[in-house]
Amino acid sequence: MPVIELSHLQKSFGEVEVLRDISLSVDKGEVISVIGASGSGKSTMLRCINLLEIPSGGAIYFNGKNIMDKGLDLSEYRAKVGMVFQQFNLFENMTALQNCVVGQVKVLRRRKDEAEEIAREVLSRVGMLQYINAKPKQLSGGQKQRVAIARTLAMNPEAILFDEPTSALDPEMVGEVLGVMKSLADSGYTMIVVTHEMSFAKDVSNRVIFMDKGVVVEDDSPSVIFQNPKMPRTKEFLSRYFSC
Repeated sequence: MPVIELSHLQKSFGEVEVLRDISLSVDKGEVISVIGASGSGKSTMLRCINLLEIPSGGAIYFNGKNIMDKGLDLSEYRAKVGMVFQQFNLFENMTALQNCVVGQVKVLRRRKDEAEEIAREVLSRVGMLQYINAKPKQLSGGQKQRVAIARTLAMNPEAILFDEPTSALDPEMVGEVLGVMKSLADSGYTMIVVTHEMSFAKDVSNRVIFMDKGVVVEDDSPSVIFQNPKMPRTKEFLSRYFSC
C-alpha cells in the first residue's frame, strides 16, 4: 500500500486552475523529486497533501485512508506527514531546542523531559546540537533550515514534504542542507522534494516527476528523465534549464 496516494487531485483559486488532474503514489522509503518551472503547481500540490490548501477535487490517501474524511485530527496528520518550508517558519521567540520541543509536547503529548531528549538527538543528527540555545535571528539561513528539519524529525514522521528547502539560502549554505537531506534519504525516510537542485534530483531520488501547467507530464527514474526524457515538454524544460 502506498504511504501517500493522489487520485485526480485538482485545485483552483477562483477561475485559475493550478492543479488539473494529478494522480500519483508514493511508496514507503521512496524519495521523489518534483521539478518544473515556477507556476507549474509543484508547491500547491505539496500544500494540498499537507492540507494547507484544501483541494477543489479528487482525493488524497495516507496509508489507504482518505484524509478529506471528516474527523481527521489535522495536527496529528501533519505530525505524520511533516513539512519543511522554503522560509523555515521557525518561532522567532524560541531557541532551536524549544522549536523542536513545542510540537512534541502540544501535539504528541510527550513529557517535556522526553521531548527535550529527542530534540537534542535530532539537532545532533543535523549538526546543530551546539546551537540549541540560539534563537533564529542568531542563525544563518542554512542553520535555520537544519533546525526546521530537526523540528520535523522530532515528530517521528512517516513522510516528509520539502518545499524548495534551499531556494532561500545563499549558495554556500545549500550544500549543508542537501547533505542533511541526503542522509535522511539514505536512512529510508519517505520524501517528496520540490526542488530546483537538479544534482539532488539526479543523484538521490528514486523517481523524478516533471510538472507543467498543473499536470504531471512525466514520472520516471532520474536516468530516464535526465538522459532520455520521453515528453517534448520535459526535453524543452531541461534544455533551457541546463543552458542557463
